[in-house]
Amino acid sequence: MRIYINLFFLGLLFFTACSNHDTPNGVIPPKKMINLLTEVHIIDGSLYTVSQAPDTLYKYGTARYLDMFKRYDTDSTQFKKSMEYYTGNPDAMEKMYDQILLNLTAKTDSLNKVRIKIDKLKTDSISKSKKTDTAVKTDSLRKLKKLKRPTQVDSIRKIRNKTN
Repeated sequence: MRIYINLFFLGLLFFTACSNHDTPNGVIPPKKMINLLTEVHIIDGSLYTVSQAPDTLYKYGTARYLDMFKRYDTDSTQFKKSMEYYTGNPDAMEKMYDQILLNLTAKTDSLNKVRIKIDKLKTDSISKSKKTDTAVKTDSLRKLKKLKRPTQVDSIRKIRNKTN
């Protein structure tokens, strides 16, 4: 009898270990979940850099999360159910977070490139304005010198004429 019980549990272990790990109904597919979690991390980061007041976090955070769920055609209960499923399956969660990390890195890199372009445009416009300012100043100094010379020469001539 022990042999049959051991064989039964061994067979049960074999079938559960080799079963197909498809996502159950109501769980968000991995690709969509990767995009959702990427957005969640972006929203979390933006909320915690703006303000630490609990009321503000609740007020603005809830609206952002609801907007995100609406964009991905899901809701918070389905998201919670999916998170419970994926946290119970660490291999799938690790693969998803590898992709999430790549997504966040790509977004950060693209933002940094835009910031560099903006900073470069600012420095270019500042240097151009300095060049035009110095050009205007030197030009105005030349004009001023031209204007002063004839008056000085004229005043000297007047003095000479008066003495003669």
